[in-house]
Amino acid sequence: MAETPEPMYELAHLGHAELLTPAYDRSLEFFVDVYGLDLVHESDGSAYLRAWSDHDLTTLKLTAADQAGLGHVAWRAVSPQALERRVAALEARGIRGEWIDGDFGHGKAYSFVSPSGQRMELYYETEKYRAPRGKASFLPNQPQSSVARGVGAARIDHINVLAQDVPAAREFMSETLGFKLREHLIPPGQPEVGAWLSLMNKAHDLAITKEPAQATGRLHHLAYAVENREDVLRAADVFCELGTDIEFGPAKHSRTQGFFLYVLEPGGNRIEVFSGGFHIFSPDWEPVTWTTEGQGRSTAWGLDVPASFHSHATPVLP
Repeated sequence: MAETPEPMYELAHLGHAELLTPAYDRSLEFFVDVYGLDLVHESDGSAYLRAWSDHDLTTLKLTAADQAGLGHVAWRAVSPQALERRVAALEARGIRGEWIDGDFGHGKAYSFVSPSGQRMELYYETEKYRAPRGKASFLPNQPQSSVARGVGAARIDHINVLAQDVPAAREFMSETLGFKLREHLIPPGQPEVGAWLSLMNKAHDLAITKEPAQATGRLHHLAYAVENREDVLRAADVFCELGTDIEFGPAKHSRTQGFFLYVLEPGGNRIEVFSGGFHIFSPDWEPVTWTTEGQGRSTAWGLDVPASFHSHATPVLP
């Protein structure tokens, strides 16, 4: 019997993401008034935001730029020692990044570009959120009272990035950083077109899907979670009432089993409202291989996927 590889638990979770937007003021208004995040700091052309159930001070950096896209995505290590070990693993694999002093809300970080072209950071030191008067929850295990403004997004959940070579991209994330493959999509007679990976016991922290164009480093979507599927349905009404067009959903994913809704924020980045998703407690989980979307039903309940969902990503290509 072949020896089972030792699982790696050196990164804890998706820490934060930076989104670039050519419509900074309107994007900021969307994330605060429509999506329901709190603005905690603003300086040098960037806004730092958080959802009410995020324990860290900030989970989204919104930066003015010429075009939309992902500035970077950051993963938090479980300890300073784990951070150093993962940096050593990256450099042993030929990845040459650089240490940065940090940013608002977190300490030093190792910045590098993944083989699929996205800029990523690894860090450990983070500033915890301390609710000021009027925002503290009556429950001591909650970082903040819930926010009913707009969608009321609760916490950062996952990110989906595009890659020319999905297997190579996911193998890099697994072998150097400890991501676990949970599910992947391999249509009959075709290359792998999607992979869903997590660090601990979620269905996914990271999705990697096939880049449809001759490009690298692009973003498919960033997702925040809400408490339940009824909140996703409520989000659909909120988007309609506040003038945000719905691209896809509400419906249920086949993979991850999450309930979802997608929109484009004013800068052009795709944003998801997500709820649910199965959890994995087995240490010897065997990745699930899908051969078709929803085993022939597209999404879990048969809603067709719009063409834009496969073609639109940021930056938008000329």
